[in-house]
Amino acid sequence: MKKLEEVRDILTALKVPKAQKNDMCCYTLLAMAGLTKDQEWKFATNEWIRIHDVIAFISKNYPATYAENSRETFRKQAMHHFRNAAFIEDNGKATNSPNYRYRLTNEMLKLVQSYHSDQWEQELSHFLQNHETLISLYAAKKAMRKMPVKINGKDFTLSAGKHNQLQKAILEEFAPRFAPSSECLYLGDTTKKDLIKETDALQKLGFDISVHDKMPDVILYSAEKDWLYFVEAVTSVGPMEPRRIKELEEMTKNVTSGKIYVTAFLDFKTYKKFSESLAWETEVWLADMPDHMIHLNGDKFLGPRK
Repeated sequence: MKKLEEVRDILTALKVPKAQKNDMCCYTLLAMAGLTKDQEWKFATNEWIRIHDVIAFISKNYPATYAENSRETFRKQAMHHFRNAAFIEDNGKATNSPNYRYRLTNEMLKLVQSYHSDQWEQELSHFLQNHETLISLYAAKKAMRKMPVKINGKDFTLSAGKHNQLQKAILEEFAPRFAPSSECLYLGDTTKKDLIKETDALQKLGFDISVHDKMPDVILYSAEKDWLYFVEAVTSVGPMEPRRIKELEEMTKNVTSGKIYVTAFLDFKTYKKFSESLAWETEVWLADMPDHMIHLNGDKFLGPRK
């Protein structure tokens, strides 16, 4: 097909590796540019779109169909490499957010719009001359959106989004108040599942770390009290409900340290949505009221039940 070969020609001119010139990557670039097979390159656009929209666009306008469950393949094979090359950018939302979007960078848009025109060679030369600068520019732009946080005395950055905003509050506001001198044994960033994972310490305490998918968002440990704080950062799903407690109890059946289960919310409004599903004998912490806790423990305040 003519359009597919034209995209491949553009990517070849940009010195793209062979793996990123396959049909799926070429179709992705066409969808990102919003171009059907009969449209000229000068009509390319760079609207914000999701991978779901890319798949739908390809299916509607080209003789290729990709299943919805292939989104991760698109992300790894096309989006990741195109973003690193400053061909596309994302909107800075958390990757698990329904509002996460991609678009062609303005520089890439200008380049593809010039294809088959008298300005193509000039625009291509300009793009290639400034490519490393563009990569640095967009990498810096992405880095600026990250949130700095100090964990166990070391500096880290969390990717943008409400979930990580709440995790940052747990580390900087909850821990000093209610888990003083504790160490963070586990924390998952929205783009890196195991940002912090102190495997040796977890195993020494008796954790079954082979089931890490069931890990809570944050695990803190106070050696002084021999208490473990399991904290779920709730921005949409995942409070400390009875089913969740059962999963954690199974994962920590060989752990003898005291266990404290905490559900963290950004605000009271979000807490109200989940209040009826929370398990008894757990704790609630609200980031917008950091000095206070809501105890669902009956006769006990903060502390392990067993």
